[in-house]
Amino acid sequence: MRSYVRDIFLKYLVLCYMSEINKKICNLIAEEWISKAKSNRAFALDHNIDEKTVRKILQKDGYEIPLITLIRICEAKEMKLSTFFKLLNI
Repeated sequence: MRSYVRDIFLKYLVLCYMSEINKKICNLIAEEWISKAKSNRAFALDHNIDEKTVRKILQKDGYEIPLITLIRICEAKEMKLSTFFKLLNI
């Protein structure tokens, strides 16, 4: 029973940590790049993502951004993922 409780606690801890990272990722993209774009639609077209994805990134709590979306955004910025994560200090 004790190991079961510990496993649940650790999974919850990881989920909380991941949600904070997702917020940081979305906030960086929103503040540094989307806010400087002509429009949400223009950003979406320039970065090969859906406009609804841009709206999700702009949500106050962020969202679980898929890795493929992050890759597409970084490719459009001609940036490696490692460089992006350095911007976040992760």
